[in-house]
Amino acid sequence: MNTLTPPVSQLKDADMRAAPAALVRAAQRAREIAARTGTPLILAQNGKVVEKIITADMIASITQEE
Repeated sequence: MNTLTPPVSQLKDADMRAAPAALVRAAQRAREIAARTGTPLILAQNGKVVEKIITADMIASITQEE
């Protein structure tokens, strides 16, 4: 870890502190849209980039893990 960069919770900029939560919301929304439209998501799995069709069941299990 870079000792010169403070943890996100200690950053002075409110937008930067809010960024991690915004990324989680954006990822969830992307999963929902992909499931609804049948669009594959591009994911990293086991160090490889893959296309994956997401279903509503998969979203529920991913949401429970977070």
